[in-house]
Amino acid sequence: MTTQEIQSIKQRFGIIGNAPALNYAIQVATQVAPTDMTVLISGESGSGKESFSKIIHALSPRKHGQFIAINCGAIPEGTIDSELFGHEKGSFTGANEARRGYFEVTNGGTIFLDEIGEMPLGTQARLLRVLENGEFIRVGSSKVQKTDVRVVAATNVNLLDAVREGKFREDLYYRLNTVPITVPPLRDRGDDIYLLFRKFATDFAERYRVKPIALTPDGVQELQRFRFPGNIRQLKNIAEQMSVLEMEREVDAARLRQYLPADQTSRLPMLLGAAGPGTDGAGNTFSERDLLYKVLFDMRRDMTDLKKLVLELAAGQRPAETQELLRQNSHLFNNLNVAPFEGSRLPRPAEADNGDYIITPHASLSVDDSSGYEEEAPRVEDIPHETEEETLSLEAKEKEMIMKALKKHHNKRKYAAHDLGISERTLYRKLKQYDLEQF
Repeated sequence: MTTQEIQSIKQRFGIIGNAPALNYAIQVATQVAPTDMTVLISGESGSGKESFSKIIHALSPRKHGQFIAINCGAIPEGTIDSELFGHEKGSFTGANEARRGYFEVTNGGTIFLDEIGEMPLGTQARLLRVLENGEFIRVGSSKVQKTDVRVVAATNVNLLDAVREGKFREDLYYRLNTVPITVPPLRDRGDDIYLLFRKFATDFAERYRVKPIALTPDGVQELQRFRFPGNIRQLKNIAEQMSVLEMEREVDAARLRQYLPADQTSRLPMLLGAAGPGTDGAGNTFSERDLLYKVLFDMRRDMTDLKKLVLELAAGQRPAETQELLRQNSHLFNNLNVAPFEGSRLPRPAEADNGDYIITPHASLSVDDSSGYEEEAPRVEDIPHETEEETLSLEAKEKEMIMKALKKHHNKRKYAAHDLGISERTLYRKLKQYDLEQF
């Protein structure tokens, strides 16, 4: 399909914009229009999904038939079957006469079912039968009727998620999704945002007989940074407000911000899947993978800070600076089970007997409160493992830790178990296993 043909369709149906995703959606709608295939249009609320349903109907052989747009979310659950398929007289309270439904009225035409994800499960089963066989039954009747209607559906939710949650029939989803069309949100359409604003500003200027609103360059940038969760509908409302309320007809970024909600200006991408484990301050969900990345980056930053701190201490910084570094990075020592050594203001290791490498101040470093550290040959030294043979048995280490905990708490098993991070029952079992029941 040529660019000229796409532009012609845009002019005919009042579509403004040149975003590649928008042009592709128009191309798909134009190609599928001559067929009788069912189409599912996906897009956020206010992004212009109904315009694509009109394109499909107007370019199809059914263009002389009736076109009806129905919002499934706006019809009460108790009456939607009657609205779509009709009812017989006396079939329910208030049914004073028989009524034809939309599928009967639009025979030979097109029905646009907006917000299809809000349709009740019972009605979904009836709709599936219409799509499969072209048959339906009025409420309160047993007579099967035939209809020849093309269905174009639209949704602003992820129907696959609704299928997994049991809110939408899987067979109906695949029957509707014969040809999918995705309408891009306004925030992904770049320069189209300002083009649409100028169109709305001109229209409202003619309606209210005022001079059209114009934006300064920084105002245009501010407008394009806005997320527009309400998409085209929200942009149109903002243009109308400014056309009526603004005294100055040229608006800069500072003035424009007064019409843009502050909590909707973020350009951060929204994560898919509303069932994520957490949310950020704006209510957007984030996945477990994002949480894991954050933890890893925090750990890396902490280790970098610790290395920097140790090197600065070894280089002989003044006591005042060292004390401030220790205060700022106290959480690192807490996590590593070490504490600042007050005498030399160097981190000293906690009591340990596992033979691991520990960092200690070099003997040549001394403290002078008036002049700072006196440095001869500052360096960080690793104490090697003891040369004597050490047992690597886990059972021996476990037994040793249990004995230490009991000794620490004067043989009170409850407190010893709590200190070891195990239950009393487990401690009793370990005492019996290691023949320590005398404690």
